[in-house]
Amino acid sequence: MRVAGRHAVDLVVQRLCTVADGPPHAVAGPAALAALLDEPLPEEGGDLTGLLDHLAQDVLPLGIRFDHPRCFAFVPTTGNYPAVLADLLSTAHLSVPGAWLVGSGPTRVELTALNWLKELLGLPGHWGGLFVSGGSVANLTALAAARDHHLAGDLTGARLYCSTQAHPSVARAAHLLGLGRDQLTALEPDAGQRLDPRALAARIDADLTDGLRPLAVVATVGTTGTGAVDPVTDLARLCRRHGLWLHVDGAHGAAYALSERGHHLRDALAHADSLTFDPHKWLFQPYETGCVLVRDPELLRATFRMARHHLDTGYLHPAEARHDEVNFDDLGPQQSRGLRALKVWLSLKTFGAAAFRRAVDHGLHLSDHAAARITAHPDLDLTSAPGLGILTFRCRPPGCPADPSAVDRLQQSVSDAVRATGRALLLTTRVHGRTVLRMCTINPATTTADIDAALELVVRAGRALNGAG
Repeated sequence: MRVAGRHAVDLVVQRLCTVADGPPHAVAGPAALAALLDEPLPEEGGDLTGLLDHLAQDVLPLGIRFDHPRCFAFVPTTGNYPAVLADLLSTAHLSVPGAWLVGSGPTRVELTALNWLKELLGLPGHWGGLFVSGGSVANLTALAAARDHHLAGDLTGARLYCSTQAHPSVARAAHLLGLGRDQLTALEPDAGQRLDPRALAARIDADLTDGLRPLAVVATVGTTGTGAVDPVTDLARLCRRHGLWLHVDGAHGAAYALSERGHHLRDALAHADSLTFDPHKWLFQPYETGCVLVRDPELLRATFRMARHHLDTGYLHPAEARHDEVNFDDLGPQQSRGLRALKVWLSLKTFGAAAFRRAVDHGLHLSDHAAARITAHPDLDLTSAPGLGILTFRCRPPGCPADPSAVDRLQQSVSDAVRATGRALLLTTRVHGRTVLRMCTINPATTTADIDAALELVVRAGRALNGAG
């Protein structure tokens, strides 16, 4: 075991120390992967060390290397070495922070990590919640509590509101919670890609006039497309006036509160009823590390507590937690749940909160640098200002066609061409109906030189594709 374990750690260290040496994206076709991995069920075992080599060399590198310093796609996490070791330890101990009886030590670790996250985000101490797999389950968990608290089992006429820029998991959560497609109202954003409180207020008033039952508003802090931040304080005021639940999806953007320039966000977040936060985004944790936090954690317990859903089978009789004990399986959908919190606990203990604050500030500095370079270059047009480490732009080389559809196609072709070089990865999105290039610059290992090199690749690709090189 020690030989294989040491070899596995060596493979991890090699991976972390050489990530920038290769391309940010490697892909294989279905047939090649089938030839590599499809085989009959092995009746007899094989050499563990050799299998680890096979996975590390031939299988796991096939995909996006999110921690590559020139990976600007999606919201790329970097992970960190202490968090990798945390996963190793918690898995070896079969840690289950479900019921206190099952895992009192792991449960206390999770409670401490949650307290630290609340402090980082400026949330009051009475807030509570739990770690989940990611933003999708966090949104589902929070909205389930909102549904049960406000609707008491009757979904007739209920309405949930968000922007069209909200994460797709909001619509999926609405479906899973029993809301029909017509019960989710997605409003067009304002010019800054934010949910407009005036348009929302008008829609709520109209729905009330029609006898409908407004339930909740989902505000986004850091939209995936442009990093836009919905006006949380104004939306909270509107929700209070109508008695609605305000859920903030801050999966990416809540970490902005760690920075000096984002300090004002701390007050805004405290106005919400619930918050989604993904440490596996801008808190640089490995997947899966999501979190849901709620102003009144008793509302989570009202929805998920085991005693409410227990079937009298004579097995797994739910035990009520004693005073000062916590059963996390009463607060969310899982009973058997891994110790996701240990990644956060160990990395914060190892590096300290100040290191994470500096890393967030670094990502903001990089996006400012990219925006300045784009604005200064005649071939590039900035289409959305830097928002929480995300910005969008268009490539318009000399002789670029005037037809908007042709320009849209050019952006996709530029993205494909840059990816084909193996030197950078940036994808496209849609802003105001047009295709644009998008960069997310939150990697602490990324430098301004990496930004400049990626933009130069964009310019070269645009000119080559447009015959202006």
